[in-house]
Amino acid sequence: MLTGGPGTGKTTLIRALNAVYEAQGRRILLAAPTGRAAKRLSEVSGQPAATIHRLLRYNIQTGLFDKNRDDPLETDVVIIDEASMVDTLLMYHLLEAIHLQTVVVFVGDVFQLPPVGPGNVLADLIDSGIIPTFELTRIFRQARKSPIITNAHLIRMGKPPDLGPPGEIDKLKEFYFIEMTNPATAVSTIGQLCADRIPRRFYLDPIRDIQIITPMHKGDVGTINLNRVLQKLLNPQETRSMVATGTFRVGDKVMHLRNNYAKDVYNGDIGTVQAIKKKGGGVVVDYGGRRVDYDTAELDELTLAYAISVHKSQGSEYPAVILPLLTQHYILLQRNLLYTAITRGKQLVVIVGSTRAVEIALANDTPRRRLSGLSRRLKRLG
Repeated sequence: MLTGGPGTGKTTLIRALNAVYEAQGRRILLAAPTGRAAKRLSEVSGQPAATIHRLLRYNIQTGLFDKNRDDPLETDVVIIDEASMVDTLLMYHLLEAIHLQTVVVFVGDVFQLPPVGPGNVLADLIDSGIIPTFELTRIFRQARKSPIITNAHLIRMGKPPDLGPPGEIDKLKEFYFIEMTNPATAVSTIGQLCADRIPRRFYLDPIRDIQIITPMHKGDVGTINLNRVLQKLLNPQETRSMVATGTFRVGDKVMHLRNNYAKDVYNGDIGTVQAIKKKGGGVVVDYGGRRVDYDTAELDELTLAYAISVHKSQGSEYPAVILPLLTQHYILLQRNLLYTAITRGKQLVVIVGSTRAVEIALANDTPRRRLSGLSRRLKRLG
């Protein structure tokens, strides 16, 4: 088990472990829960990586995994990144398909949001104390200079982040807090940040490089309204495809919502609409150079992705992140949600919201406590 916050060297250790096992002539398999996390794992390791579902060869016809205890994975080492996102059921199928002699390394940050599905497996495995665990706590020199990293660690410990004086983006730095209490004003500010101020001062593409991450889907600063506003502001194209959930235009940033093994597109994958089909109103989406066709009946698998939920952002990183955080999000204001959102930003994080909302999120650490019973059972085995 390998855990730790941002900037503590998890990625470096994955590369090092991969190199050591490769030098020993061992067969290595790399995987992550989502397509985007698997892609990032492949980039940092320099080796192919797959989603756990693809690793286990999910069978569309049977609804089961072809890899199991009767036909285990043919490998000497399995490294799973973003393991905090793996729920109990998927972890069961994964471990069923791993031979008893295989080395398994789980890498993840237990302070992020727990899995969408049942359980909190990574945290329970660590809490049991019977599995060798290495927690990385030292922030390295490059990361220590980053206010994104230092604020993330403050939040992780339940301490107030250094928000600095509330105000505008007046000089180039990595972390900003803009005090807002009115949701409508916050929406207007987010639009200005995306369309003008961030692209102009940081030379970032407003659609490709800037990601709005918000706690909720409903409300003025929820994903639904923000996507409508930002689509109109950033991509006022005429060519469009009308669907029940809204409108897609050429150039739109879109997200795939569920695993589609036939198309080789997975839940959370983000692409760009490249064309609208003249017949039937389907679309063609580009996913990093690979074009995928969607018929009209398949458009419910897509949604606009100018703004996405914090849960959907997990396992991904973006050059710039804007986080609306207001007290109208009260139900979902949690410490691990704030921590997860901030750690998605690589170069820039901007919080648009109120200090009161930040205080509420910091004080609410209850969601980390899931009563799964796994840790207690493992302790008995130990």
